[in-house]
Amino acid sequence: MKHRFQFTGKKLIRMALLLLGVSIVTFLLMCASPLDPLQTNVGQVALGSMSPEQVARLEEYWGVDTPPVQRYLGWLGDFLHGDMGTSLLYRQPVLTVIGQRLANSVLLLIAAWVFSGILGLILGVAAGALRGKWPDRLIRGYCLLISSTPTFWLAILLLLIFSVWLGWFPVGLSVPVGVAADAVTFADRVRQAALPALTLSITGVANIALHTREKMIDVLESDYVLFARARGESEASVILRHGLRNVSLPAITLQFASVSEIIGGSVLVEQVFSYPGLGQAAVTAGLGSDLPLLLGITVITSAIVFAGNLIADLLYGAADPRIRRGAARK
Repeated sequence: MKHRFQFTGKKLIRMALLLLGVSIVTFLLMCASPLDPLQTNVGQVALGSMSPEQVARLEEYWGVDTPPVQRYLGWLGDFLHGDMGTSLLYRQPVLTVIGQRLANSVLLLIAAWVFSGILGLILGVAAGALRGKWPDRLIRGYCLLISSTPTFWLAILLLLIFSVWLGWFPVGLSVPVGVAADAVTFADRVRQAALPALTLSITGVANIALHTREKMIDVLESDYVLFARARGESEASVILRHGLRNVSLPAITLQFASVSEIIGGSVLVEQVFSYPGLGQAAVTAGLGSDLPLLLGITVITSAIVFAGNLIADLLYGAADPRIRRGAARK
């Protein structure tokens, strides 16, 4: 147990350094952006009709007149005290905006993450067990096709087929149009999130399935599987007892590593479906030069991705006793 606490402590220190680096890079990119916050959010015509005092107040509000180093250190000091600042566009605390948008995205992200992981594992195991046969060629063809398809194009295609032509799903948004907030049911939210989640699931399956297939082929060509077959074990027993056990570790790694891909894909998918989630808020903050909100979203999503990798590392010991015993000896 002691080694697990030490391992977790080292990982948390790395996470702190990672979040610091991510925030610095995000801040530098925003400072290098050619977008002028005043012209972007106020407009050149409106600025021309304002007095110098009004323009000065706007520059102070958007932080244009503050040196970059002073702005970042001020944000970092507030962040270390648990305050991410106030969103310049929404005029609300950044944590409040992120909480509202993350609540909309949670259902979408979790559904896509679970479905893509389960389906990717099943397809990968099936393709590896039936190597060279028509199911393997079909699965590989599907994965290669999906891997080369842009996420936004797939989202537009699904939107056109299932929403416009067939009318099975709504065109967009996270709640039905014209329905009061207190009248929206969980079934309504599931129906609104179904098509965006399906898009993210389809794109996330390919990577997991292809990697699982390669690992499954390596396992089935190993000496211990050859010995198991020589003992008379059936093919189903070989796949279930030896194949699944040995592909579990890379499957765990791929599943939790896919968190970053799903979060990144949600930015494009939420734009296509006008889904008011965290990805759409990030795009709005970037285009609107809302630095506090963009920094908050970047840090929060980076922490979620790092937490996924940490959970995968901790699950290794539960999945493979050899790792648990080796860590205990150290």
